[in-house]
Amino acid sequence: MTVTRPDEALAEAYDGISAVVDGRDDADLQRATRCRGWLVADLLLHVLGDAQRALVALASPVDGPADVDDVSYWRDFPAGDDQATGHAWWIRRSASAFDRPSGIVRLWKETAPAAVRAAACADPEGYVTTQGHVLRVPDFLATLTTEAVVHHLDLMPELPTSPPPGPLAVRVAVSTMDGLLSDDAVRPAGWDDREFLLKATGRIALTDRDRLELGEAAGWFPLLG
Repeated sequence: MTVTRPDEALAEAYDGISAVVDGRDDADLQRATRCRGWLVADLLLHVLGDAQRALVALASPVDGPADVDDVSYWRDFPAGDDQATGHAWWIRRSASAFDRPSGIVRLWKETAPAAVRAAACADPEGYVTTQGHVLRVPDFLATLTTEAVVHHLDLMPELPTSPPPGPLAVRVAVSTMDGLLSDDAVRPAGWDDREFLLKATGRIALTDRDRLELGEAAGWFPLLG
């Protein structure tokens, strides 16, 4: 882990998303994101599902040991698999069931702070189960933070005045990508954290120079879908 209090990183990540969507009108909430086929409201509903999942997991502790950590957890989620495609379509239909996109924002603003409070109260030495795995609480919170940071960046292309993700949360997400990249490779020196996150998740394609610098490791990209 890269932070002493993983719940603080999660709070920063969720506050960052709230800062992007709070006060947006329905037209803004129907703008495109980096996630193919998803509008801002659709993507927010997806992250809302993570906050709801956190509430369930943190209220239902289990015995250890963990079978994955905050890095190996992601290896069960390859980019572009059929399950992910089905989930994307389900989210799209579910979001359209709201009378107005702003209804998703209201639900997010109720749920995300509750998830953060639950994270702050959770036993840092405890374990939870989610997505068929058992994780230590700090590792579970790191997975939520990583996903929130990546999706915060996904929300921004057509909302250019949005504030970026906070540094503590970004540090957790970058640590995750470093772990997925492994000790046998390093990211190109010219990449800042944002570029690393976008390229590691396939949001931006690798350039020829990137591939030259990464060598064999270029074939591992995207590291996370």
